[in-house]
Amino acid sequence: MTRSTILLTPGALWPALERATRHALACGAMQPIETEQEVVEDAGVRFLVRRVSSLARKEVDRRERAASPANPFLPYEPDLFVAEVSATHVALLNKFNVIDPHLLVVTRRFVHQESLLDRDDLAALLACMAGREALGFYNGGVTAGASQPHKHLQMVPLPLGEGGALTPIDAVLDTVPHRPGFCTVPRLPFRHTFAWLEPALSDDPLKAAARFEALYLAAIAHIGVTAVEREGERRQSAPYNLLLTRRWLLAVPRAHEHFDSISVNALGFAGSLFVRDEAQLAAVKRTRPMAVLRAVADG
Repeated sequence: MTRSTILLTPGALWPALERATRHALACGAMQPIETEQEVVEDAGVRFLVRRVSSLARKEVDRRERAASPANPFLPYEPDLFVAEVSATHVALLNKFNVIDPHLLVVTRRFVHQESLLDRDDLAALLACMAGREALGFYNGGVTAGASQPHKHLQMVPLPLGEGGALTPIDAVLDTVPHRPGFCTVPRLPFRHTFAWLEPALSDDPLKAAARFEALYLAAIAHIGVTAVEREGERRQSAPYNLLLTRRWLLAVPRAHEHFDSISVNALGFAGSLFVRDEAQLAAVKRTRPMAVLRAVADG
């Protein structure tokens, strides 16, 4: 049974997020990273590749060097606070966001990022996702793209880009029949497991988390991730990414954090990549995005 009491009123997250964003921008607490977006098509997917503007490059480097406390979540910056989510989690803005808005769902006490997700984590994420289409995701460990060891899930509203699909990868996922259980998507050339959520996730986060916990554990087991006891916690046996919408779940094992010098996190498997300069953008175009994902998932 979950220990959490959900404090977030259904639907209250989105107006709170708008208010917090306005405040954080006005006071300078949130400093968005300026990017230029390009579409790179591959295997039927219109990948969104965001490149840091050449004019912003030096400023981005300065910000990243300046914002390097041992743990930015304990204590968190008050001007980045969005909402009390539950007895165990708070919602914060991402200080240096590339996607606007970009929400962090953070444990109130320190829990290691490589610990398995539990029902409290899932209830907090689902409470934030309730009432609107959104993508929730988790970077399980440094190799999976996690930038902080303090456990945090993440969420961005959908759609990710222009067009009819909620995420670029939906174009491939929608080729899979809507059947119960796990499967692989033939057009995804990297190791993964996929499931349609039938019925779709409920807007009742506690009810949804109770059902989703078993599904999550089954999903990571399908990609070879199991529980190991370490420092009194149930940690993951291997790195992975988890992606979740109201319609589907995707889990991907990770062999490497980078392709060449390009860091890839869970958003890459939704069809959204981030590069730092023209050389990295050229590498993505030359190699093709699906091959980049295959390299970091399969080794």
